[in-house]
Amino acid sequence: QVHLVESGGGLVQAGGSLRLSCAASGRDSGPCVMGWFRQAPGKEREFVAAISCAGGRPVYGDSVKGRHTLSRDNAKNTVYLQMNSLTPEDTAVYYCAARPSRVTVIQTTRRGYDSWGQGTQVTVSS
Repeated sequence: QVHLVESGGGLVQAGGSLRLSCAASGRDSGPCVMGWFRQAPGKEREFVAAISCAGGRPVYGDSVKGRHTLSRDNAKNTVYLQMNSLTPEDTAVYYCAARPSRVTVIQTTRRGYDSWGQGTQVTVSS
């Protein structure tokens, strides 16, 4: 497992933007697949987006597709989630997650991720 530290959450008005960051540490080589999930009160943890170091485009959950952009800086073992056109339905705790280091394939279910951050709160007011 790796240690994941998230930052960038907060309160924003509907229509606004936020950028979340997640930095990985603890392995000589950073995890290949990193992503974000979110969990709203009373709801299941939901896949948001993930990206692989093996190339290809990030994968997005249906609820954020077209509004959010995931990118990564491999040198810093950091991923960035740019969230635009936020709505109150985006309010949740956002968790950074990473798959085991040798895995290069993106998975959209939480079962495939073995490292999790502590979570950062995103609140969108109407």
